[in-house]
Amino acid sequence: MTLDWCPGIREACWYWRDAPMLQHTFEALEASLESESDASIDAAKGLVECVCRVIIDQLDDPTSPLKPLDGDPITKWVSAATSVLRRNDARDRQFADLIKHHNGLAECLRVLRNDAGPLSHGKDGFIQALTVYHRRAAILAADALVAFLHKTYLDAQLDPISSREPWERFAQDNALIDAHVGLAVDAADGDSPTLRFLLPGGDELPINIEVSRLLYQLDRDAYVEALNAARGAPAPTVKSVEERGEP
Repeated sequence: MTLDWCPGIREACWYWRDAPMLQHTFEALEASLESESDASIDAAKGLVECVCRVIIDQLDDPTSPLKPLDGDPITKWVSAATSVLRRNDARDRQFADLIKHHNGLAECLRVLRNDAGPLSHGKDGFIQALTVYHRRAAILAADALVAFLHKTYLDAQLDPISSREPWERFAQDNALIDAHVGLAVDAADGDSPTLRFLLPGGDELPINIEVSRLLYQLDRDAYVEALNAARGAPAPTVKSVEERGEP
């Protein structure tokens, strides 16, 4: 087996490629798949829980936290991740029932890992390893869970003040800020504003940067304040050449 069996996991781990523990678990999964080891079941379960933790830490409400305790089973982590993603609010009853079955997948993965995963508990040294069909079932279940959670997360509304996501994750909000919030610096037509830093000896260090990126990197509260102001502003007008005084 290879990572081709779990494209959802591969995509999610690439998206959160800056999360060290997630990457460590992903590498363990890849190695166990290549070696056809039952340890892939342990790694698959651990990866699902790790993804749940990433999502919950991003979206959980600190005033009413849903984050499970460290010793809680995987079903609680999947349920909490689904809740913070607000998928439990589905209007269609059949879709809501379908979402609940993800907890069933998580429970089956937990039981299989406890019964057969060689890294979870000491096993009888003479029992046979599982077949590739058992491992495939576990990997496919884990991939379905991770793909659902990750794809739903990509559509979630994040809080830019507390988010660990990069500036690019807020493309729509960034565009709104950049369209309405200015900076008292040099700016050529069509280019990002230029900040000019004066160096000893009279040299200058020019840096081109979008207003939204600067706010996001330096002051999240200011970013949100600018975003709120931009939301109620009229569309910016483009001056003609004559109005700009250009020849």
